[in-house]
Amino acid sequence: MPSSLSDPSVAAAIRAARQGSVVTVQVDGQAVSFSAPFRSPEDWRDQWIYFLLVDRFNNPNGPPAYGAYDSPEIRLQGGTLEGIRQKLGYLKGLGTGAIWISPVLKNWPWNSDFWGGYATQDFLTIEPRFTSNPAAAKANPALGDQEFRKLVDEAHARGMYVILDIVLNHASDVFNYQGQQDSAAWSNSPYQVYWRDQTGTPQGNWTDIATVAANTALDPDAAIWPKEFQRNDFFRRQGADGPDNQGDFSRMKELATYLQSGPHFPVRDALIDAYRYLIAKFDIDGFRIDTLMYVERDFARTFGNAMREFALSIGKKNFFTFGEVWEDDDETKIDQFIGSDTSDNDREVIGVDAAIDFPVRKRIVQTCLNQISPKELSDHFDYRKGLEKQRGLLTSHGEASRYFVTFLDNHDLPSRMFYADPGNPKKYEPQFTLALACLFCLQGVPSIYYGNEQGLSGHGSARESVRECLWGKPSAFDPAHTLYVAIQKLSQVRSTNPALRYGRQYFRSVSGDGIAFGPSNTNPGIVAVSRILNDQEVILVGTTDTANGWNGYVVIDADLHADGAPVTQLFSNVNQPGPTVTTTRAGNRVVAITLQPMEAKILAFG
Repeated sequence: MPSSLSDPSVAAAIRAARQGSVVTVQVDGQAVSFSAPFRSPEDWRDQWIYFLLVDRFNNPNGPPAYGAYDSPEIRLQGGTLEGIRQKLGYLKGLGTGAIWISPVLKNWPWNSDFWGGYATQDFLTIEPRFTSNPAAAKANPALGDQEFRKLVDEAHARGMYVILDIVLNHASDVFNYQGQQDSAAWSNSPYQVYWRDQTGTPQGNWTDIATVAANTALDPDAAIWPKEFQRNDFFRRQGADGPDNQGDFSRMKELATYLQSGPHFPVRDALIDAYRYLIAKFDIDGFRIDTLMYVERDFARTFGNAMREFALSIGKKNFFTFGEVWEDDDETKIDQFIGSDTSDNDREVIGVDAAIDFPVRKRIVQTCLNQISPKELSDHFDYRKGLEKQRGLLTSHGEASRYFVTFLDNHDLPSRMFYADPGNPKKYEPQFTLALACLFCLQGVPSIYYGNEQGLSGHGSARESVRECLWGKPSAFDPAHTLYVAIQKLSQVRSTNPALRYGRQYFRSVSGDGIAFGPSNTNPGIVAVSRILNDQEVILVGTTDTANGWNGYVVIDADLHADGAPVTQLFSNVNQPGPTVTTTRAGNRVVAITLQPMEAKILAFG
């Protein structure tokens, strides 16, 4: 395995990617061949993304290592890359277009409790603990490479893309602060630090890692790798919780991506080279960038553009990058990292394609849980549309979908949205499928969190509550589960109706009596949203009321639809028959709707 970015194997991997090859994979007993590097999708709006945690998704060789599958656990439970590979058919059947995989690079090897992958100790090596035989992969890291590439190749053979979660802001806990502290309070100047050996023990004479590395044959488990990162000044070394989000991420030590030497930024250059190697070596199709809001905006641009340029050089014409910009309410923060840079008069395109959409997640969940009215969800999109117009980015607000990855649940929230009532576990499935329908019909590239399709419902005060071991659940990968079937149907509706992927978006007025029309400003309320692409209109209508149904009317586009035009029901989460024709009420072209409690319908016209 390469221990340096200058290792000949790094250049060889890049050279091989540029030369290209034909890969043949056995899929369900048949040989499938494709060209590698695998070609990008024309438009990422044509996909939806399934996000999974390697350690918590599947291990075909045994049960979870600790406790019940859904007990909060901070230790490694045993999920593997091979476990993911064996469930690719299950994911394809669900309708998955791309798999977003939590980080797979080697983490602090001496910390058996850290399982998430977000604490990189070696930026060029696959985590041996995620392989089928960790001891063998630790002794021979090429085995980890082979297992991960086998997973990626089979995903490609099944027509799915692979997005890898990566980290730019920090590495693992590779050194200890003075006073034997694993973490330290913020200091305005760097601390003395003591680098860790292969057992994780900080060494009192390892205060300058470059000097140590020059005189000691460092173990692969010691300090930080590849060797280009073995410099004190590559790390801030000022503790945590500094001003403007500066400093370590808990015990994970912050990289000095701001460090400049002449015209160069050496930490940025090393990160770019490392992740360029990963694209070439493993044929990755996109990166999700962890904690993007903590790195400098110009580095976000530089990194994203560097990944795009390298991908183009090997034939991937639409490599996808999206970042974590965790802000539920301040849209201007997300605005700083996607599409274009508002502070640049020349509208210079920023490198990162999209952001994870925390503001819309919050409002979809709150709306469907009756915490806010549907009008408040609508108002947020109106506010966002104004920001986009100010940027001069969009020629049609239908284009906004390409800049946001939307979701309901993820690994950093303490509770999942779905609530399984102990007395009636399926009672609130329609409520959750209403939210899923919003996810698939509203603007954005939808992302489903693993286990959403099997009714995982972790709730608690800690993030571990939503990091269940899916494979430990009884009937864990059931393709007949109500939620699996609902996502499967929603995926099909979205894939066959271009308006839901590219269309303009309008929240519609509703009426209970056909006389007074207006936005739904109560909770519970009526979600009514239209997507229009050219002369095609598709609408989502749903009630957030958990106890009562609704009979009423929803406004549609009068220029597109005549009285008596047929209406087709594409989806209902309770299988309630839909309307058949359009009509006119109070001067509005409308469609009459009957909804059961928590029902969502998707309708098409013409």
